[in-house]
Amino acid sequence: MPTGMSFSRRALLQNAALVSGAALAGSIAPRPVRAAALPEVQPADLQLDPQRLQVAYDLLEKWTTGPNAPVPGGAILVGRHGKTLQPRFFGRQGPEPDAEPIRDDAMFYMASVTKPVIFTAGMLLVERGLLNLSDRVSRYIPEFTGQGREHTQVLHLFTHTSGLPDELPRNAELRSQQVPLARFVEEIIKAELAFKPGTQFSYSSSGTILVAEIVQRLSGRSIREFVREEIIQPLGLKSTGLGSQGFARERLVRTTIPEYQVGSPGNWNTQYWQEFGSPAGGLFSTPQDYAVICAMMLNGGKSGETRLLSPATVRMMTTNRLNDLPDLPEPVCRTQPWGLGWRLNHLGMSDSWSDLLSRRVFGHTGSAGNVVWMNPETQGFCIIFTNYLRARAPWRLVHLSNAVAAAFT
Repeated sequence: MPTGMSFSRRALLQNAALVSGAALAGSIAPRPVRAAALPEVQPADLQLDPQRLQVAYDLLEKWTTGPNAPVPGGAILVGRHGKTLQPRFFGRQGPEPDAEPIRDDAMFYMASVTKPVIFTAGMLLVERGLLNLSDRVSRYIPEFTGQGREHTQVLHLFTHTSGLPDELPRNAELRSQQVPLARFVEEIIKAELAFKPGTQFSYSSSGTILVAEIVQRLSGRSIREFVREEIIQPLGLKSTGLGSQGFARERLVRTTIPEYQVGSPGNWNTQYWQEFGSPAGGLFSTPQDYAVICAMMLNGGKSGETRLLSPATVRMMTTNRLNDLPDLPEPVCRTQPWGLGWRLNHLGMSDSWSDLLSRRVFGHTGSAGNVVWMNPETQGFCIIFTNYLRARAPWRLVHLSNAVAAAFT
């Protein structure tokens, strides 16, 4: 149970019954640990057109060059069939005009590209018979009731249809106070729903944090510990963490911060937030490490000799689950598809990743200027990490994605 949480006697008793399953969650036989880095090959080995790929590299180099560069720094890594090209790094380690050149071991702030990792943690508990997506959230968080909250299913949290806000109204204030995760959870549990669960779609970072809270209560471990022990270590990821603890700060890429964070002791580049490990956006990783996750998902949940997820789980996570919600409007289901934690490409929408990728392509975007996508049709994937604010020019990531997508033959 997270430090700082307080519950009623009824809630404690119900929670104790649930946490009795934690022994099962911790009794799974350890998976073999594999080396993280995927083999690096040449474009021809992956049937990739090097000239079309060069378009993407040239674009990012152009945008990261010069004192007034619109993008301080970034990296591109493209892979296919469990192998990758050599990652390419561009620009500076931070947004400051005199920032040092970007490091080849740079760890990027993932922002919302964190979320699929948290939902993967939840799906591991589904596989172990500890969590049902069709259950009401109140079964696992008994105090999440009142004002219609009792109708919220776990599935609604996974598909951003819960009615919970994206950010809390007091988000900036809480960050400035440098409060622990438990305080955010307390506020989210009391947050007013914007609509009846399952009737509308509205992206919700708060919902992701509640999924992390469910994982904590069922496993008896912090979400940081669970992610490290059940996902990061089994996949052999050496430069990935939910929060930056244990990594040299000079490796951490400093990102452009939003206006509301300027001067705040809780902005993205402060030690507090870097170490906070927010389930909604607190992962740090390298392109090479995240490539292992991409390859694992395209390989039906298996990485080397390690099976992290079952093929059935991967299928459900990467296909449109909005169709499972009877009260959701049909146009939303059709044009804004979401899986379980992973988003699918939104063709014809302003948040599309590429004009050349179908709606079967799954991945995620981060507000710090990141996009990751995987294409089951080509078995290829693309990782673009930067440190500019995506909201200021979302089209930059689309241009880069178009160039990369065009390189697959």
